[in-house]
Amino acid sequence: MNRKHFLKISSLGLSALTIDKVNAFSVAPNMPIVISTWDSGMAVNEAAWTVLEKGGRALDAIEKGAISIENKIDCCVGLGGYPDRDGIVTLDACVMDEHSNCGAVAGLEDIKHPISVARKVMENTPHVLLVGNGAQQFALENGFGKEPKVLSKDAQKAYEEWLKKNDYKPEVNIENKKVFGGPFAPAFFDDGTPNHDTMGLLAMDKKGNMSGGVTTSGMAFKVHGRVGDSPVIGAGLFVDNEIGCATSSGVGEEVIRICGTHLVVEFMRQGYSPENACRKAVERIVNRDKVKAKTLQVGFLAMNKKGEHGAYAIQKGFVYSLKTATENNIVAAKYNIG
Repeated sequence: MNRKHFLKISSLGLSALTIDKVNAFSVAPNMPIVISTWDSGMAVNEAAWTVLEKGGRALDAIEKGAISIENKIDCCVGLGGYPDRDGIVTLDACVMDEHSNCGAVAGLEDIKHPISVARKVMENTPHVLLVGNGAQQFALENGFGKEPKVLSKDAQKAYEEWLKKNDYKPEVNIENKKVFGGPFAPAFFDDGTPNHDTMGLLAMDKKGNMSGGVTTSGMAFKVHGRVGDSPVIGAGLFVDNEIGCATSSGVGEEVIRICGTHLVVEFMRQGYSPENACRKAVERIVNRDKVKAKTLQVGFLAMNKKGEHGAYAIQKGFVYSLKTATENNIVAAKYNIG
């Protein structure tokens, strides 16, 4: 074999290896697929599925799923969510699509569908994040109606109870099966009111494109003006259409400190499975302060380009909802601290 022939064969072999590496992240036999945080994501997935099963775009499915839970006035997301310590409901949301386009709003008041406003920010402005009065002004200018500033019945009751002690101390995964009626308990305050107010969604459509979204009313009884990880791209949500996507739920400040979902996607880029990528991110939080970690809950949820999915949390209790053509169930996440 002469040198020229050897180099030609070697080049072909290298090309084949490169192609194999790309293909490893380009085939998802179980697509379309949608996953979302918590067991309340089951109904959200059903709404998103009406888009995905018809061959619709992942971003459209994400928006529809988020809208479905924002419409519920007795839930922990949207205008029906729990207020801040001043009795005001402020909403955060973000979206990110397969082209790395993204949009977000934070501290938005009196607008029913922050997820749709976030999409408008992405599509109609050169910006990523609008906040407070500016976000509301943008929403009104783009045809969104202003809702009455009235707390939902459940939120009003919870706020009145909280005012009696006026103490902000979120507890981790207090068992209260009556809230969702299922076997899994998310994070609750010590009086039984739910503290997790976040819905994160990730979807892959029939074309293999991925998108994600997050909608939340933030931590119950937070300081007015507080913004967590949910509307922050790279913290509460990140999508890389070549590798995968991730979202989070829990104490947003801890997620922001490690740019959590971006970190999860980067671990998947290194070859980690979605579950192990989430585990590595959780360990980053726990190892920084192991004593503090015992008082926190953070859960990461991820999906790679092959449609593999997984989650991991600091504490026991984090779950996610899964929907494909053949599966429709709740999956309990593994955890660091039992």
